[in-house]
Amino acid sequence: MQYDTIIIGAGLSGLAAGIRLAYYDQKVCLLERHTTIGGLNSFYRLRRRDYDVGLHAVTNYAEKGDRSKPLNKLLRQLRLSWDDFALCPQIESSVVFPGCTLRMSNDFELLRSQVIESFPDQADGFNRLVQSIDEFNPFADTEGYLSAREHVRKYLTDPLLENMLFCPILFYSSATPNDLDLRQFVIIFRSILQEGFSRPQEGIRRILRVLVKKFRGEGGELKLRTGVNRILEKNGTAYGVELDNGEILEGKRILSSAGLVETQRLCEKPFVEEEAATGDISFVESISSLDCSPADLGHHGTVVFFSNQTDFRYERPPTPVDLRSGIICSPNNYQFDEPLAENKMNITALADHAYWLNIQDEEEYQQAKREHCQSIIENAIKIVPDFRDHIIDQDVFTPRTIKKFTGHLNGAVYGSPTKRLSGTTPLDNLYLCGTDQGFLGIIGAMLSGISMANAHCLR
Repeated sequence: MQYDTIIIGAGLSGLAAGIRLAYYDQKVCLLERHTTIGGLNSFYRLRRRDYDVGLHAVTNYAEKGDRSKPLNKLLRQLRLSWDDFALCPQIESSVVFPGCTLRMSNDFELLRSQVIESFPDQADGFNRLVQSIDEFNPFADTEGYLSAREHVRKYLTDPLLENMLFCPILFYSSATPNDLDLRQFVIIFRSILQEGFSRPQEGIRRILRVLVKKFRGEGGELKLRTGVNRILEKNGTAYGVELDNGEILEGKRILSSAGLVETQRLCEKPFVEEEAATGDISFVESISSLDCSPADLGHHGTVVFFSNQTDFRYERPPTPVDLRSGIICSPNNYQFDEPLAENKMNITALADHAYWLNIQDEEEYQQAKREHCQSIIENAIKIVPDFRDHIIDQDVFTPRTIKKFTGHLNGAVYGSPTKRLSGTTPLDNLYLCGTDQGFLGIIGAMLSGISMANAHCLR
């Protein structure tokens, strides 16, 4: 079978790329090894309850009609309307460190006023930092790693403020311990601190349903339970894929959202040093179903990023879960027209992927999930009201879950610390999109798929 473009992975970047290409009458085949789409940004049903995984928030919120913002640019590229995603803005989020809290919303001036109030001697430096971010072009064709920490220290001298700003940005984007590339920092600063959070009332299901319907409506072909065994190449050019069942599909171009190292493993010859390019950052997350809304318990925050120490560390921990910091997310605390049918509290902590991936015995694995789930919840209720007596059901995902549903080695949520902003590989006609191309988050993933489709597949 011959296609114009074969896309590996039906996550958000793969779906967006597929829509873009199918709209221009390309014959597109989207391959997904699992029974469902979305990668880690997906959903499932367990014990008659619905669960979202991966979706804390959709970043880059924009009001309808604000044509300059990434969200609305993305919708135009996909020929979708603002109402298709039906995004509802957050109520309010925060960053909580010992002795200091910074509140933030989709109005950036709230965070600015909080910084000026809590760190008056840093006010001028913060405003100059924001100006530098506004003026910086993260998409310029520049080579090499640029430390975001070094850039921020040109403007801020208080380590506490520095760490409080980096906490949400690192948690929501970084594959690099304790830092990230300046270009990525600028993109994420804008997307979560300046533009803010939102969520469809139906969760990730709404977005995935819209994307699949659009892709199929434009003539795209989606194959579930169809894994790729290897990428076929000849004389330095990729020309197709061999599926797990031995079937051969040929394509003029291959677009892979599997990840940098994971895509390399499908090729005959390596093109990056695997150990250095394999990500090390992973998480454990508990999802608790409650018999009441978090607001009934006095918790109105949408997302809380916290650290129990002023020296915030974002790195693979020496313990199964890291109790020094975390994320508390309440999917109920958005400005929905009607209350959600399910009441949830999600607690996320950094995790040692080796511990979780090396557990062989299933009973031991389940016991470890239960024990460490309780420990991260006990840690979280130092920040939010104690909701343990209201838990009626619970599930936990670990680095093992992440590896299974994304294919990322080490269960690395944000993939490789080595990003290929151009999306190119040493093989002609083989390109990357998604996490390891460099755009992160739900909107970022879709923009990655669109931009790589535009740059490499619509020539």
